[in-house]
Formats: sequence, C-alpha cells, structure tokens
Amino acid sequence: MQLSLLQPITDRPGPWASVYADVSHTTEDAAKQRELSANDMASRLTALGADRATRDAVHEALADGPGRGEPGARAGRALFATDGEVVLDAPLPGPPAAPFATWSPVARVAPLVEATGGRSPCLVAFVDRTGADFILRDDTGGDQPAGGVEGETWPVHRTATADWSERHFQTRVENTWERNAGEIARAAQEAYENSGAAVLLLAGDPRERRSVYDKLPKPLRSVTYESEHGGRAAGADSVRLERDIAQVRAVHERERTAEVMGRFHAGEGPRTDGGGTPYAASGVPALVEAAREHRIDTLLIAPHAADANREVWVGPRADQVASRSSEVPYLGEVRPASGRADDALLRAAAASGAETVVVRDPEDAPAGGLGAILRWNH
Repeated sequence: MQLSLLQPITDRPGPWASVYADVSHTTEDAAKQRELSANDMASRLTALGADRATRDAVHEALADGPGRGEPGARAGRALFATDGEVVLDAPLPGPPAAPFATWSPVARVAPLVEATGGRSPCLVAFVDRTGADFILRDDTGGDQPAGGVEGETWPVHRTATADWSERHFQTRVENTWERNAGEIARAAQEAYENSGAAVLLLAGDPRERRSVYDKLPKPLRSVTYESEHGGRAAGADSVRLERDIAQVRAVHERERTAEVMGRFHAGEGPRTDGGGTPYAASGVPALVEAAREHRIDTLLIAPHAADANREVWVGPRADQVASRSSEVPYLGEVRPASGRADDALLRAAAASGAETVVVRDPEDAPAGGLGAILRWNH
C-alpha cells in the first residue's frame, strides 16, 4: 500500500482529532442518525481536550457529509482534523467495529491502514474491438473513472463470404483489430501508471483482450489478469465480474505479502555481501532509528501488533521520533510528546515516501508485529 493518502497529515504538526465513525445508511432517518453520530463524536473530542474549532469542524463534516451509498449500505469514515480543519476524510470498507475518537500529537492512522492496506487497487479495462473504458476499483468508495481510448471504427466487422475481395476485406478488419489492440495496450499502461493501481484486469471481447494482453509490456503482464465476464456494453455480466475483481485483488495481495515477507526474513539474517548490518529491522528501537534516518523502504504492520501501543516520543516533524524522551531534544524539539509507535512510524514512513504492507498472518508477522525492509544499512 502506498502511503501517499497520508501525505496531508505528515505536513501538519497537530495535535490531531482522529475519528472513526459508522455512517451506515440503513434507516429512513439517515440524516438524523448522522447528526446523532456527529454529536457523539464532538462530545468525545471535547472530553479529550480538543479545541472548539477542530471539534466543530469534525461535527460539521459528519453531520453534513454525504450519506455514502444506497439505503441499506453499511459504511464507515475516518476523519483527521487539526487547527479547526478536517485535513483528511477517508471512507472505510465498512463501519468500524467500535466507533471511537482520539486527541493526540500524532494522528491515529493505523486503523485506517489496517482496514484498507490489504486490498490492492485494481484497474479494470472494459475492452472491445473499437476501444476501451477504464475504471479504478479501490476502497475509497465507488468506482473512479480512469479514462479510456477509442480506436479505428472501420472496418471492424467481418463478412461471411469466401470471395477473394471479401477475404481481403476480412484481412483489413483483422488489421484494424490489431491496431486497436495496440492503442488499448498503450492507453492501459498509461492509465495503470497514473492511477496507482497494483493490478490490471481485462474484461470484454475475448479475442481483443487476449491481443491487448500480448501487447502489454512484460512487467505489466505480470500483474494483469483476464475476466470472462463484463464488457463495455450496457447490461454486461456485472455480478460475476465483481467476484473476479475481488478475487484478483485478494490473490495479488497474498502474492505481494508473501514476496515482501520473503525479503524481510532474508534480510533479517546474516548478510551475504560482506556487510554486517541486515537490510531488515524489527523492534521499536531499531525501527525508530531507521525512521529518523529515512531508511524505511517498506513498513510491515500486523493488526493488533504487540508493539503497536509501545510509547515513543515525537515532535511536530515526522522524523522527530525517539524511543526515549531524552533523545528528542537532540532532534530539535525541546518539548516532546508521547505517542503510539504504530502511528508515529506510519507518519514517518509516509513522509519519506515509503510503503506499507499489512501482514494478516500472525505466524508470518515480525516479532512484536512491527518490522521494516530498509533502503540501506549503516
């Protein structure tokens, strides 16, 4: 998971109001329920010591925000606010098990990452012989249009006769299909790179999608799948396509996690290049040191990690993090604040352009539930 979503949070010093709310639209009085939820979260923030402007900004966002989804839909939202402004309002895949609010020096982002970090964004290409439409499927709520491409529209239909001139015409038709497949492949590559997707799914005309697949660059083919369901035409088989999208995202995430954990466990052991320091780290002190030095390439986090709530000390900047309060003044902050290890490490990782992987198998997770693959050793 790329942590660019958290970038607005890393640029602000806080303190932060972090709210995880249930915004399910399951009753006819949804607007009234939103108001009650907004009042509840505002009261919690007041009790925690949040300033009035920030509390009111959260209340307004929850009370007046859109009721996401159709009636009957269950949904959640994560809001992060500071200095009287909601800086990030992110949809959740579902309502939180227990809605809550916090007021802390570092935004409470770990539950958001854990809720959304195990689901790879998927670019879906609906292909036919004249072009393609692209959508991005992720956990931000609904499908996001991701562009499209139109190829040549004539000739695209073959005839059924065997006359020489007709065979010549059919060759022209197939050449049009091939040229259009090349255009679709180039457009799909561009849409994939611009969308932040982790996987590409081709749906639609069987012959054309196979031709498109063959024309994709090899690295993109390695994360591209095909679906026999769905297409550009209205009324295409969307139910089974939904299943295929979910399956592709899950398969890719499992493979990605296995690959990353293989690198992590290999990096923990003795170096094979003559160096003495491993390219992987676990344990809060080692991770904090790596975060300060911008050495984290991939942060590993297990849900309910034992080390997640370990106390660390932070300053307003993302790289001002230490295991002991006495260390922070050396980083330029004379009045450090106490924070959670998982949130502080995620803030630092996001600020340095790192990514994160949520490790859901406890047996494969790093000791303590937190670890990292490093960009370089000392």
